[in-house]
Amino acid sequence: MNAVFPGSFDPVTSGHMDVLTRAARIFDHVTVTVMHNARKQGRHLFTLEERLATLHEATAHLPNVSVDSFSGLLVDYMRQQQKGIIIRGLRAVSDYEYELQIAHLNRQIGEVETVFIMAATRWSFVSSTMVKEIASYGGDISEMVPRASAAALRRMFADVYAEREEGRGQKAEG
Repeated sequence: MNAVFPGSFDPVTSGHMDVLTRAARIFDHVTVTVMHNARKQGRHLFTLEERLATLHEATAHLPNVSVDSFSGLLVDYMRQQQKGIIIRGLRAVSDYEYELQIAHLNRQIGEVETVFIMAATRWSFVSSTMVKEIASYGGDISEMVPRASAAALRRMFADVYAEREEGRGQKAEG
């Protein structure tokens, strides 16, 4: 059985990878699909191409995982790809309420089922938004994201990280 793990993945986190790795053990094949929403244009830190490249690198060790993108309704993508299972990760009860609504709508309009996978407790606090915030101040995000995302964030905020490293060097000398 094949499944789709949709999201914006801006950037992909260790929580995403936890859910994806576990889904890859359950399903024959999982397609990670970066959903491109034209109305959210300019609200992502990374371009669609950058997010796809990061995901390709982060998932290279998972032989039954592929990466794709789609612009439009997820149920239309599911129909085109002839896939009937959506994977969604849950971190907290607040995620469940929102995801339950979406799952019901997707089943109603697209006849697709949603399987929820709880994120491991250690990743329940990690979100792409929080990771971007920490990285924007040059904070250590290495445990919260796969290496590919950490490298992309360090490139994106290179000036902040360089400034922070320079400050550490001056403190060590003084």
